[in-house]
Amino acid sequence: MIYVVIVFLWTAILLYILLGGADYGAGIIELFTSRANRQRTRKTMYEAIGPVWEANHMWLIIVIVILFVGFPKIYTTVSIYLHIPLVMMLLGIIARGTAFVFRNYDAVKDDMQKVYTPIFVISSAVTPFFLGIIAASAVSGQIDLQAHDFLSAYIFSWLSWFSVTVGLFTVAICAYLATVFIIGEADDEADRLLFTRKARRMVFVVMGAGALVFVAASIEGIPLLSWIFNNILGILAIISASISLVIMFFMLNKNRPGLLRILAGFQVTMILFAATYSHFPDIVMLKGGPNLSLLTHQGQYKAIESLAYALLIGSVFILPALVYLIYSFQKKKSSISGHD
Repeated sequence: MIYVVIVFLWTAILLYILLGGADYGAGIIELFTSRANRQRTRKTMYEAIGPVWEANHMWLIIVIVILFVGFPKIYTTVSIYLHIPLVMMLLGIIARGTAFVFRNYDAVKDDMQKVYTPIFVISSAVTPFFLGIIAASAVSGQIDLQAHDFLSAYIFSWLSWFSVTVGLFTVAICAYLATVFIIGEADDEADRLLFTRKARRMVFVVMGAGALVFVAASIEGIPLLSWIFNNILGILAIISASISLVIMFFMLNKNRPGLLRILAGFQVTMILFAATYSHFPDIVMLKGGPNLSLLTHQGQYKAIESLAYALLIGSVFILPALVYLIYSFQKKKSSISGHD
């Protein structure tokens, strides 16, 4: 049963990066869009994220519940030593969701719209930035359980060049996913070409941000290269992601939005797999060791068993509902377009 729980944990993290990442990316792209193109980019982005934006945080909640119930020691350690970036991430989620609702559904359109927009776009970048910092800090060996002062325990546990570069890489991934997903929502050829150019630029931004991660890891002595390239599956994952990236780069002008989304999702999946496979089952690397493991530091068997059954039964209801939600939005958009 423990492996059932672990599969759900990894899958929920992946889906949050893919769906939530594209959602955050919508705001990030708006942040870096010229004033002349901002309005039509914003309109198209809303159509792209509309089907899933309210459901995205379900995956984050699933991750939190799994860690809280199934791996209490891991949950406690992360919550204590990384509480500052966790709070910043949660504040970003709250600010972004609130600004999104008021900016789009406020009954009164007034000067407050000028307040909602900056909150939305800035929190769209801040939230995935701290998500990346949390992920990097968990595996970089910065958390010191023996720390006796505030800075060592709660600041230097996450503040490092490696964590910052992974945060920037996460922001770049979110923007990249958004640019790819938005291509299929463009209403005319001019918009499609505009978003295609954005996607091409984001490919190079992601590559540059990824290179910075490896540089920072090398400087701080984090064995990222060996994690990824010292096993055949990690090498295959990176090669597969690279090949699919090249294919997608040349397919951007072919007007195949479904294929582009599949390729982008595949690339992110391979990156996450390569980054996590080699040090499995360790999930939190502690300064001086020993590391926290999903197998060694799991909860009581009855808790794991109950959690596994709950996840299996819940997926029977959640996944079909999510598919129907996306289908309903796409059907609504098609009927509106046909009417126009």
